[in-house]
Amino acid sequence: MPGDRYEGSDPEGALTRDEFVSMLEGYVSRNSLPVHVGEAVTEVAPGDDGGYVVRTSSRTLKTRNVVVASGSLNRPKRPALSQQIAPIVRQIDASDYRSAAALEPGAVLVVGSGQSGGQIAKDLSDAGRKAFLATSKIGRIPRRHRGRDVALWLVDGGMLDLRREEFALPSGAMPARPLQGAVETLSLQSLSAQGVVLVGRVESADGLVLTFSDDVAENVRFADEASAALRRRIDDYIARNGIVAPPATDDPAEVVAPKIPSPPITSIDLEASGITNIVWCTGFEGDFSWLKIPGATATDQQPSHVDSIGTVSGLYFPGLDFASTRKSGTILASVDESRAIVRHILQRLSQP
Repeated sequence: MPGDRYEGSDPEGALTRDEFVSMLEGYVSRNSLPVHVGEAVTEVAPGDDGGYVVRTSSRTLKTRNVVVASGSLNRPKRPALSQQIAPIVRQIDASDYRSAAALEPGAVLVVGSGQSGGQIAKDLSDAGRKAFLATSKIGRIPRRHRGRDVALWLVDGGMLDLRREEFALPSGAMPARPLQGAVETLSLQSLSAQGVVLVGRVESADGLVLTFSDDVAENVRFADEASAALRRRIDDYIARNGIVAPPATDDPAEVVAPKIPSPPITSIDLEASGITNIVWCTGFEGDFSWLKIPGATATDQQPSHVDSIGTVSGLYFPGLDFASTRKSGTILASVDESRAIVRHILQRLSQP
């Protein structure tokens, strides 16, 4: 966090959920920040004086500016075809997954092969559960390369500062966050070697029968190419800057041969396959239904903004996924976004 530095013994490790929460609570305490916990905002509406009225569970506030820092990943999205699946199959979202033991007995279909889908599929397999993984064209990030965690190379090399217009899909949509393991490299082939059954993208559902596209091999290849391209960019950065780094080594998760069903599975009878659970790892969006400001959200009900600055005067949206760069929506972007918002508010306050 701004002004902090890590003092622990594992600088390239990963914080647990509780450790991360403790870090935030400690930051609030050390900086005497006026944080009000347990006070939900129920509505933000236009005020009579051109400002805004903020209603919470315990009071009403008036303000000229509102910084909406709730992010855009707090409401899971499922494809419409999920409604065509028989109710005897338990369906949950990635945000509701806690453990393999909490699911119904039987096999599990995980839909979506990004970070959540890959990690949940591995957790299920580690627990001895039969798991199917519906894949798609999603990149992959190796956990380590040339002696360091890849995240550190991405930060140092400025690769997370790439503007969103430079990596947006032709449709304008943002690509899914790449597959990455929490503490080790995770790949479709390593999951298949562990026993996870790979299938293609879900195309349709009819009661207890799901159909899939025949694109597993293509999806594996797409992730391989994305990982190789990323490693080349890191190598180029190391060479340009004369950095002394260990040579590249093969990652077991990336060189293991994929086990793709032959012939590919294009249809599954959930009952015959013993699948009693489906975990949807198909993305999230923000819930801004409490924001009662005309023009604050676009037709998709997501914030209308430019680089986190709302198109409606006095509204700001830090923490949106891919708002302006690759690192948008992560803690790494908090400093840049906060400074930009403060500058904009000060400019408004200086105007008559």
